[in-house]
Amino acid sequence: MASIFTRIVNGEIPCYKVAEDENYLAFLDIFPLSVGHVLVIPKVETDYLFDLDDQSFIGLMLFSKRVAIALKRAIPSKKIGVAVLGLEVAHAHLHLVPLNSESDINFSKPKLKLTPVEFNDIAAKISGEFL
Repeated sequence: MASIFTRIVNGEIPCYKVAEDENYLAFLDIFPLSVGHVLVIPKVETDYLFDLDDQSFIGLMLFSKRVAIALKRAIPSKKIGVAVLGLEVAHAHLHLVPLNSESDINFSKPKLKLTPVEFNDIAAKISGEFL
């Protein structure tokens, strides 16, 4: 059975897309730790990040860097944090989280609740900065 992220890639489930190329996709986390929390995935489903072949792994990192630069331009923050958990969805992915303090990337804290309008506005801001 396809992961939820593969279903997003295939257009079966909508997302708040911020960036995409032929191999990778970045979209807003719908349970964000902070405003602008983005997930970056390879389009090819692989459960474990470190099972990606070298070219795909490096490509994911380079694509994530471009997304992080756009995210930092769009959402005021001190830095963009990166986390790899991978236990909740069996599809390799990176979390990019705008940080103003270390607690901003604490996955046990309550998640933000945003409206679809807010998600769309945030996605448009980040997407507008993506080069």
